[in-house]
Amino acid sequence: MSVPGTIDSNSNSSLFLSLPDDVFAMVSRFLLPRDVCSLSLCCRSLYALAACEKVWLTQCDMVGIVPHKDLVDWRTGVSSYKAICRFLLNIKPLIGIWVHQNPELGNLVYVMPGFVSVVGCRIIPQELGPMGIHDGPILWAPVFEIIGDFDGSPTFFLHGREKGLDYICHGSFKSINKSCNVLLLEVEPREKCIGNRENSRLQGVVGNNNKAMVPFGRLSLSDRKKLLEFTTRHVRQLVPNMAMGPLFPRLRDGYENFQKELVLLRGRREILSQMYRLDHSQVHNIENSEEAVGPKQLEQDDRRKSIECSRALTILLDGEGSDTQYNKRKNGVKFWGSLKQMLGGSSSNNGRHEKKHVRLEEFLGSNDTIMLTLKASTVKLSAYRAWPNMPESWFALYKMPLQDPTEDQVYAGLWGGTFGWPPGKPSEDKPGKALFFLLLSYEESHGQQLLIATKILEGTHYVLHPNGSAMFIVNINEPSSEPFPWNSDADSYPINIKHSFTGEGIANGYGFRYPGSKPGSLFEFQDGVLAFIWKDSRSVLTLQRLNLQQLLKKGERVPCLPPITNFSCLTKSYSNVFTGFPDAYTSSSSPRLP
Repeated sequence: MSVPGTIDSNSNSSLFLSLPDDVFAMVSRFLLPRDVCSLSLCCRSLYALAACEKVWLTQCDMVGIVPHKDLVDWRTGVSSYKAICRFLLNIKPLIGIWVHQNPELGNLVYVMPGFVSVVGCRIIPQELGPMGIHDGPILWAPVFEIIGDFDGSPTFFLHGREKGLDYICHGSFKSINKSCNVLLLEVEPREKCIGNRENSRLQGVVGNNNKAMVPFGRLSLSDRKKLLEFTTRHVRQLVPNMAMGPLFPRLRDGYENFQKELVLLRGRREILSQMYRLDHSQVHNIENSEEAVGPKQLEQDDRRKSIECSRALTILLDGEGSDTQYNKRKNGVKFWGSLKQMLGGSSSNNGRHEKKHVRLEEFLGSNDTIMLTLKASTVKLSAYRAWPNMPESWFALYKMPLQDPTEDQVYAGLWGGTFGWPPGKPSEDKPGKALFFLLLSYEESHGQQLLIATKILEGTHYVLHPNGSAMFIVNINEPSSEPFPWNSDADSYPINIKHSFTGEGIANGYGFRYPGSKPGSLFEFQDGVLAFIWKDSRSVLTLQRLNLQQLLKKGERVPCLPPITNFSCLTKSYSNVFTGFPDAYTSSSSPRLP
């Protein structure tokens, strides 16, 4: 349609198509990825323009997860920048801090970019190292990875360690939305997929006889646990030495060192992809495991996206050990007998649970395969202050909303520190300071702006207060008149107080679950360090702002737990369950609080 006073549409289109790639890439910064895709549907000329690599590199930059220089490195492992953009849009909601109530010392998993992947890293409760927070290595263990395939589609890997050996468990990754706040580890039944891509997609939505799939959460806790254990035990694969390399690039300390690390990252990713594909060739009885793994195979149909246990079930029917070679005989009819024998019967058979829980027979239906699934969901959860109220029976991780610092909320974000003055590195006479991670957030209450410091990790030997407790709450609208008790810092330099606020700090209350509070003050120094001081006892908690991604890139990897427990620990614990290494990493004593 022509508009009066303008050039006609054909001339306008020609002018548009005559734009250089660099200029159109700049214009595309004002477009969403779906807008670029819609543009490509208009005509062949616009299709070629919208498919330009520079346009999709710009779109990747706009997602804001991976730096531009890393995107260029990622491009060597995928078909196009468009594939990278597809992957980034899928996993963007996962980036950030995820937690669980158990153990009470803290269960903090930080999801960050890897190499054409995202990695879930658990921060281990620990002491402050001899080099301090920012310079010393932080201890972490892998929980899961989501790797982008050649076409940008995601592949899920759950990490685990048993009997001194490292394993990965393959699984599918359910598509997510921007507001997801819960990551669920589940098992999903599927019918054997032999048809085309469209049929295999339908199998994930509709089971046999067109019956709707029963949610995994409808099973009893006992049945869910047994089914997860059964699935992970039969899909796990031993991690070869060649795949034991880095999960994400470390800090760039030189071009040559970084290029060597990039080679390791590429090699590891290729090995994992190959393990995933070859494992599926055996499960599906596809006799092409000797074929070379290349880009075309990475774009195969969705059958390779399901982790199936039909081989394991056949072995069980034959009464043989788990190391027996795969028997090609199909036993879908006898599926129930073997699985039910393996699980020891469904705990939902009791009449008391018929209404609340479904039976295993109803969940699995007539499907003959099951797969491990990472499902990102949006669930309405209540919260107390900044901490979500978490269901105790879900194998899940819960996302913590992370407020970005603004002009009105300058202290929002992740902070870390220790008890005692002066702050910083532990000394010879006072070694073993427990490291605390606090999430600072703002909340309006009765017309006042409150700053809440939520504890999400503590490195003590035995926890003092519940996970998610508010270590202190201060009123930003009420300055403190209390003086700071010390005149100098660790280097004997004078203390310069920038701001101070009145508040209350955590204290012993009515048992463990219901802590009390006592008056105190929050001080901000000129160098940005925060210190909360309890008025009566003069106990002091000093904090520094943290960049968790940077800390992990120079951190130290430690062994993880068995797969299911590694994802989420449902057992109540008040000590450090994540330590599979010397106790020296954890504090032998807890700080003394009011």
